[in-house]
Amino acid sequence: MKNLITILILFCCLISFSFQDPDSLAQKPTSENIGKLLAKAENSINTMEFDKAQEELNTSLQLARSIDHKRFIALASSILARMYQVRHEFDKGITQLERAIAIQRDINDKEGLAYSYILYGKILYSKQEYQRALKYLDLAQEYYKKESNKEQLGIIDLNKAIVYLALGELERANALLDNADVYLENSKNTYEISRLHYYRSRAFIAEGDYKKALEAAKGALNIAQSGQFIGMRMYSYELLSQIEESRGNPKDALAYLKEANQIRQNVFSMNKEALAKDSYEKFGMDALKSTVDELTLQNAEQERTLKVNKLTTILSVALITILSLLTLSLYKNNNLRARANELLQKKNSELVLAKENAEKASLAKAQFLSTITHELRTPLYAVTGLTHLLLEESPTESQKEHLNSLKFSGEYLLSLINNILDLNKLEANKVEIVESKFNLEQRISDVMIALKNSADEKKTKIHFDFDQSIPKNLIGDPLKISQILINLIGNSIKFTENGDIWISVKKTRHEGKDISLAFEIKDNGEGIGKEKQKAIFENFTQGSTQINRKFGGTGLGLSIVKNLLSLLGSEIELESELGKGSRFFFELKFTAPEGEIAEEKPATPKIDESKLTNDIMENKRILVVEDNKINQMITRKILEKNKVICDVADNGSIAVEKVKNNDFDLILMDIHMPGISGIEATIQIRKFDSEIPIIALTAVTLDESLDEFYLNGFNDIIPKPYKTEEFFHKINKHLAARATTV
Repeated sequence: MKNLITILILFCCLISFSFQDPDSLAQKPTSENIGKLLAKAENSINTMEFDKAQEELNTSLQLARSIDHKRFIALASSILARMYQVRHEFDKGITQLERAIAIQRDINDKEGLAYSYILYGKILYSKQEYQRALKYLDLAQEYYKKESNKEQLGIIDLNKAIVYLALGELERANALLDNADVYLENSKNTYEISRLHYYRSRAFIAEGDYKKALEAAKGALNIAQSGQFIGMRMYSYELLSQIEESRGNPKDALAYLKEANQIRQNVFSMNKEALAKDSYEKFGMDALKSTVDELTLQNAEQERTLKVNKLTTILSVALITILSLLTLSLYKNNNLRARANELLQKKNSELVLAKENAEKASLAKAQFLSTITHELRTPLYAVTGLTHLLLEESPTESQKEHLNSLKFSGEYLLSLINNILDLNKLEANKVEIVESKFNLEQRISDVMIALKNSADEKKTKIHFDFDQSIPKNLIGDPLKISQILINLIGNSIKFTENGDIWISVKKTRHEGKDISLAFEIKDNGEGIGKEKQKAIFENFTQGSTQINRKFGGTGLGLSIVKNLLSLLGSEIELESELGKGSRFFFELKFTAPEGEIAEEKPATPKIDESKLTNDIMENKRILVVEDNKINQMITRKILEKNKVICDVADNGSIAVEKVKNNDFDLILMDIHMPGISGIEATIQIRKFDSEIPIIALTAVTLDESLDEFYLNGFNDIIPKPYKTEEFFHKINKHLAARATTV
């Protein structure tokens, strides 16, 4: 019997040797190969494949010693300590770490020391030595701050947060979790991101917010499953079981607990196999040697032949048994795979249906928002117009206060409607880039004029620095650039009182027709905290609840900016510090004709718009083309208050006849009217009068093309509802231009 056992051991050893990986035998002792082996070992630890990790660490240690690479020798000890930490063999882990740290200090390996310090902090936390754990994490943090290593700084903040959670300092733990979230935003270290979600869930549990805790725990589980992190999967299932039990869902809690226990059993089985393999590797060669020695002492050929025959019979039976089990296993696996494929097809069909329903719902939402926001403009025009008229009629002080409040509310509602409509168009992918030739410096100046009153109310100065080497004529989308600047400058004005705003446009590259410009909007206003800087570009988001109450707003402006810049192939960047102001910057590409640097002479005389007053409107004849009676009355009264001789046409056909038979100085033309539209009426008027200024008085949305208006004979556009300052400014500008040409 003893001889049979020794033969079996010899046979197994030979089989094991014959099936060794040829790549591992031919492994060369180079720094690259050792580094790859150590990285594989770390990954094996994450997936709890300890036997595989041990083999990779042994091989890497042998290779490192063969070339006396002390840094990798120390690193192998650190990674081995990490395996002991995961297996809760803390004293063994500390022994390995102290060995690694001694070498790393001797060779001044600061990076290796920082890695070891983080691991030392983890082990001390596991031993509930929290203050010592924080000291080692601080040592590691000093090094990675000097190196500006965001990923490692995020891992350190995560581990500090775990310590403070254990100490019951929830507020401090949450702050560190927020920092870790920022630092690990672009990290590919999915294991640490899974841990971040897991401990975020633990923090929510401590706060009693089980809904957020459930969401964070599921996030940890999803990442752990995709990365095959067995330990994190087990811990996530246990945490989900705890959450569901606290929420009063015992059935779900039991299901999650079963999943956790199944993983625990698998890990236990895997560890048993690892121990068996360790024992075999330790004593296998000794057994082999003793077996050979014993076999050489056998002299009876007949007895040896008999034993070999018996062994052959046993191995044959074992081989047949193994093949039978393998066939059965393959059959079961095929059945399971077929069921899984069937279930997957069913789920795919459900997902396709859900996707189609979601797209229909999104389309219905977009159509609803587009319709309702347009319909709101007509009554809102009446509100803002009538408020302006009442303010002009010498109200009492108490009435004036109420009317100013009404005016502010109307303007706020208009801004909200415009922002919702613009965002709706962007999200529905209905916005297209419309390129045309324009003067960028003049476009920015127009934006500043439009926002001047808002800045004056805040006692804020706007400074404009425009690089004069930029060509005067550029080809791009002027409407979207205006909207980006209006939102960014308007945002700075809102949060800057008694301060300054600096607008800068610089040329960064100019090759042939291609030119790149850097835009910067900087202020010394309220500023934004680091933890909120990522969120403010999301829909309906502001810096904080206090800021929302103090300054108002919907939180849509910066979201629109982000989406518009994405459409133009750029992205918004932000630098800010709470209480010290903010700096928004981005870069855009334009096309400019080669060599076109000097400004082209304008086709019409230059008007000094800053000196325009309403006096120019006195005794001027203006035709208002509008089918809505309330809008007719409001526009007419606003004009007549400034001594304008006003006439009204109910539709486009009447407007064409009146222009043929009367002399007008300017026409305000609505677009959507019964009969012929405002565009068709303008085309007919231009056939016999090409000089009279025609201004479109209509609701213009972000996705509508302004080129259509200008190409069909309009001189300008006033979106309604409008601010009276903008209304008068555009009318006065065109009346003044007409006066210079007559």
